[in-house]
Amino acid sequence: MGNTRFGPQKWGAPYRRLLLTLLWIGLLCLSPQTMSAEEGRAVTATVPHACEDGQQSSGATYRICMPTTWNNDLIVYAHGYVAPNRPIGIPEDQMALPGGLSVDQIATSLGYGFTTSGYRTNGLAIQAGMADLIDVVSIFTAQKGAPNRVLLVGVSEGGAITALALEKHPDIFAGGLAMCGPYGSFQQQITHFGDFRVLFDYFFPQLLPASAVNIPAELLDSWETSYYTNTVQPALLNPANHDNLDQLLATSGAAIDTADSSTQEKTAKDLLWYNVFATNDAKAKLGGQPFANQQTSYAGSADDTQLNQDVARFVADQAAIDAIAADYETSGHLSRPLVTLHTTGDPIVPYAQAVAYRGKTIAADNMALHEFMTVQGYGHCQFSTVDVLLAFNKLVDMVNNPPPYQPVQRIYLPMVAQ
Repeated sequence: MGNTRFGPQKWGAPYRRLLLTLLWIGLLCLSPQTMSAEEGRAVTATVPHACEDGQQSSGATYRICMPTTWNNDLIVYAHGYVAPNRPIGIPEDQMALPGGLSVDQIATSLGYGFTTSGYRTNGLAIQAGMADLIDVVSIFTAQKGAPNRVLLVGVSEGGAITALALEKHPDIFAGGLAMCGPYGSFQQQITHFGDFRVLFDYFFPQLLPASAVNIPAELLDSWETSYYTNTVQPALLNPANHDNLDQLLATSGAAIDTADSSTQEKTAKDLLWYNVFATNDAKAKLGGQPFANQQTSYAGSADDTQLNQDVARFVADQAAIDAIAADYETSGHLSRPLVTLHTTGDPIVPYAQAVAYRGKTIAADNMALHEFMTVQGYGHCQFSTVDVLLAFNKLVDMVNNPPPYQPVQRIYLPMVAQ
């Protein structure tokens, strides 16, 4: 799959309101590619906003930013996954879009108040993050006044937070934009990471210690400093292992860009990172081991019979399965508008997550409140500033003009007497 992005096929009236601002910000965000560093800094410095950080009662750090002229609406930003071994705090590396402007700069340039939370915990933080973001709305209200509407925008793990919060707290959030998150099935996201690790261990045996569900402390501690670079990467790039790498990617179904062979190693590296850093933390927070593959039939290798006979098998702990079902799975039941934005070639959170959430909204007769937006291309959360602003503008339009209820049409056949 090529890494080409395709914009919307038609603009129409809903997009005109923010078109000039969108183009202005889009040009600013693209400018570092054609300007000197000094010129780029001079441009971004012209965006007027002021920010202040503080401490929440949970221990999380919050940030509030205000524009020069406030439109009385508030954007709340839900950041993505942060490694459990990193210090607690706002992840500054997740606060900017690819063009260079920070998300708070973009929000305030549109006239919105902005707030975010660093969450009280790193790693698996969906429930904690949701609670801290709800709390920061109260903090913003106490400090700046009650906003007319609160819009929640989340990326990756924050995308799951956004979808869940829209379903569970429509009294707080008027709408949401959920990007590249595991909002279709959290259990399937666990399976995606676990499957890749067990298949990696089959095609590259003895390369990683322990197993898909048990990460030794020494592996976690050395992964980013030496273990991946010195041990795993050379094996992935070794021409003698090319066939095994191809089979690993084929059997796992992990996305790559077929026009760029370097994405084979990148996909493997990123998926193994999540196995290394997320496994032990998820087990602790879910009350057990959540990955199960005892019934999985893998396909796509040179010898699927041998693969399914020899691949490592694991049984999930029921406590973890129950915790996921109770606290981490979306329902598709919406009473506020939700826009999802996903790349078709996302190797970390597969595009199937967006398709699955769409299916949930259809089953719940809520599809009119869900806008399903797609960006063609490879990469996790690889959106341009224009992609994000188009999706956000669609959300604003849906909030301003709630779509009419459109129930799913069902056909009932008459019963035939037996």
